[in-house]
Amino acid sequence: MLLALLVITGLAGTITSTSITGKERKLVVSYLKDTKNDVLKSIKGLSKSQLNFRPSGDKCSIKECLYHAAVLEKNLWDLMQCTLKQPANPEKRLEIKWTDERLLQAADNCIPEQFELKKNSFKTIEEALESFKLTRAEHFKYMKGTTEDLRNHVVQTAFGWLDCYQICLLISSYSKHYLQQIEEIRADPNFPSR
Repeated sequence: MLLALLVITGLAGTITSTSITGKERKLVVSYLKDTKNDVLKSIKGLSKSQLNFRPSGDKCSIKECLYHAAVLEKNLWDLMQCTLKQPANPEKRLEIKWTDERLLQAADNCIPEQFELKKNSFKTIEEALESFKLTRAEHFKYMKGTTEDLRNHVVQTAFGWLDCYQICLLISSYSKHYLQQIEEIRADPNFPSR
């Protein structure tokens, strides 16, 4: 009876989903998985001296890159979760200047001050790696199944206005950023052989 009433009134076809599309979900899940695996592969088997090597005084070590990646991932995720607790503000979508594709390429840019590390709470590289793996697993699982309205929850950032889906894309983008830094450190001619 209810279905017949919905069909007669024309409301049956108007229910729309505010969740991300299957294509968007597949993209972000793939990037989260790939960047995690690439970061972990890039440090596998490195010695303490290799992890602590600095190409120059103003450059980070691989260990510091991992600390930064773990903290930044948590900071961005906290920003996303905080934004989702607020009422949706789809009217702010018009303020978004970044495409998803440009955000995924943002790894080549430096990190805006808003996203810089506030404080490193890790005592060891193992702690940072464990945090990175656990939070990434949580994010991967969440993005695989969420029905939250990520696109209509928009927040002002150092990049300008971004929606929550784009915040998650930034997590992958910055993992890629730190991966590039790790690869540059490993390519340094003075990088320790062991």
